[in-house]
Amino acid sequence: MAEGALEEAAAVQGMFSRIAGRYDLANALLSGGMDWFWRRRAARVVRGWGPARLLDLATGSGVLAGTLQRWNPGTVIVGADFCLPMLRQAQKTGRLKQMVVADAMSLPFADGSFDAVTVAFGLRNMPSYRGALREVRRVLQPGGHLLVLDFSVPEGWWRGAYRVYLHRCLPKIAAALSGERNAYEYLAESIESFPRGEGMLRLLAGAGFAAGKAERLSGGIVSLYTAESAGRTAAVIPSR
Repeated sequence: MAEGALEEAAAVQGMFSRIAGRYDLANALLSGGMDWFWRRRAARVVRGWGPARLLDLATGSGVLAGTLQRWNPGTVIVGADFCLPMLRQAQKTGRLKQMVVADAMSLPFADGSFDAVTVAFGLRNMPSYRGALREVRRVLQPGGHLLVLDFSVPEGWWRGAYRVYLHRCLPKIAAALSGERNAYEYLAESIESFPRGEGMLRLLAGAGFAAGKAERLSGGIVSLYTAESAGRTAAVIPSR
């Protein structure tokens, strides 16, 4: 990894370390409680796959992993994150039984270790989207499933209002909740630059995933992407 990318990764890691204690509270309040709905939707999708082993990458405090486990009690779920303080939060809550401190760019798992991988609000923070996706594909079984849940920018009449909230209101509210305004200013910038819709589907196809699909949630504030690990070029299915 280049020196600049290493410095950026270290900065992101530091930000998450500082907000770990109030991360869940801030997310719930800043999303107006909609984060519960987004996780529930992801869990329903995963339940349809019925994976035996699942990796929740960038698991953070393990909130999604805990929801996935409730909806998929027979699935062995491993949570991985590069930020130890976040994993300690997951440990305190008991959401995860298996946790690994790991860099998404070089996962400590053998090829084909998992039937499914989920990444919620984490791919956006990785130094190389395509590099991380290729590493995910490596640890997936052939035909295994990937779910990416992340922020996007809505279309239509309220796009402008959302951007005002994202860039002006959210950092101020977050600073009061977490004491870390810079982390949420970074959040707004990263959302704007993150691929969305068909752009994300093309990214998945380029990383070797097939049957990519996109689903907009909450008017497009968040998007849920699914794809399958395969050796052929993925077919891009327009978002809905």
